[in-house]
Amino acid sequence: MTEAAKKIFHDAMNLPSIERASLIEELLSSMDKPDFELDKLWVKEAEDRLAAYRRGEIESFPANEIFAELGRT
Repeated sequence: MTEAAKKIFHDAMNLPSIERASLIEELLSSMDKPDFELDKLWVKEAEDRLAAYRRGEIESFPANEIFAELGRT
């Protein structure tokens, strides 16, 4: 963490908890900006995968089987 970030953190820790919570919310929301081009690419990918599944080119597996195989049951 840079010195500037450390100072901001220290200053934030001196805020009342409600203001810290608000600051956290603002920081997190600033990192999650919509990317419409990326969204369009994911929609196309999902549609292509569904079409391939319907054509019988790919198969699916129940999630519980996959998680069991990964040891996450």
